[in-house]
Amino acid sequence: MTDRGSWSSRIGFILAASGSAVGLGNIWGFPTRVGQGGGAAFVFIYLLCIALICFPIMVSEIAIGRRTKMSPVRSFSTLKPTTYWWLVGGIGVLAGVGILSFYSVIAGWTIAYAWFSLTGQLTATQQDVSVLFAQFTSRGWVNVGLTLLVLASTATVLIGGIRTGIERVTKALMPVLIVLLVILAFRALTLPGAAEGLRYYLTPDPTRLLDISVFNSALGQAFFSLSLGMGAILTYGSYLDKRTGIAAAAIWVALLDTLIALLAGFIIFPAGFSITGFDPSTSGPGLIFAVLPRLFSELPGGEIFGATFFVLLSVAALTSTISLLEVPVSHCVDSRGWTRRRSVTTVTGIVFILAVPSALGNGSVDFFTTLPILGIDFLSLMSTIWNDFALPIGGFFTALFVGIAWGTNKALDELTLHNAWFPAKKFWKFLIRWVCPLAIALIIGATFFSLY
Repeated sequence: MTDRGSWSSRIGFILAASGSAVGLGNIWGFPTRVGQGGGAAFVFIYLLCIALICFPIMVSEIAIGRRTKMSPVRSFSTLKPTTYWWLVGGIGVLAGVGILSFYSVIAGWTIAYAWFSLTGQLTATQQDVSVLFAQFTSRGWVNVGLTLLVLASTATVLIGGIRTGIERVTKALMPVLIVLLVILAFRALTLPGAAEGLRYYLTPDPTRLLDISVFNSALGQAFFSLSLGMGAILTYGSYLDKRTGIAAAAIWVALLDTLIALLAGFIIFPAGFSITGFDPSTSGPGLIFAVLPRLFSELPGGEIFGATFFVLLSVAALTSTISLLEVPVSHCVDSRGWTRRRSVTTVTGIVFILAVPSALGNGSVDFFTTLPILGIDFLSLMSTIWNDFALPIGGFFTALFVGIAWGTNKALDELTLHNAWFPAKKFWKFLIRWVCPLAIALIIGATFFSLY
């Protein structure tokens, strides 16, 4: 049997799982949702979602992975043989491939913009930075090359294995990520307009607390932020030592992920409100690759500030691409008996082929830029399929599996193995069996109807 590997310590698992959870979604996705959801009102609802819905599913995924010591597909089929529950694991494997195919393209943009900032191209340009972004993304084969660079770097880490590859790299990158965030937050708080940004970020709008769209947005963001439903946390849990307390480790992962997301808000809003005409609801690439570069171009020493910010994004992206690629790689190792090297190279090649349309779909190739009938670009289509639907569907069925098929008592046996600390057992049973499936079902429904 192929040696799967394992974490060398609890801190190794915590940093690796936190690295999986922390990514571009934390740095710009969370502040964007905060802006659209009314500031602190969204933050309050987001924290409730983390505690009452996402955390119960997180410990469930870790328990499934550690009980079986296998990848997602094999885990579900082992616990419930001769059933179709293995399809839930299959959703996670496909989601890992699908999300990585467009995520690696955006990660490539962050590398390019770190270079643009460092060389002064963002501060020296006389044209609108939004025009610069459109021109850059339309250079299709440059984007393809950057995507290949991201995937090759990720593959190199994974070939090193669990301890010498994933664990060693995430142990190095996570402290760097936190230090960069703190430095940028302190710098942002010194900018003119920072007080107004903090006021927006920290003062709740009571009218938004009853807005169902804010609840849907907060739960969706929390779900994606913690890497749930894609098999990443389950896979990382399969490398966890039996004597490590799952609840305590999961709390650390959730805390680190949430703190980093909150810290990102202390960068984006003070920095954003220092720009005349800043709209806090600006989203996605428009915020990161157009609005913030305007700020950098106006700041003394903006080259260093901008380069540091985009290096931060690159580090966050890499810690996530590592876990995304590990999900299908672990499937090939467990289900096909391939070596890790063969699994990594094969899966990376498949992901790269799938990534090319997303890299070419931002002005380079008309067909991928505006898909017939759908009218959206290929990258946005992939994001909708995998982020908006595959992840919550995977989480929904994971909750049903633990709450009904496998059973909460058997899951608790794993969660409390070796007398591990696990508080509020009855409350967790209620959440995983009833609250989590219902809440996720509402998100899926709301997301579906929002398309129309």
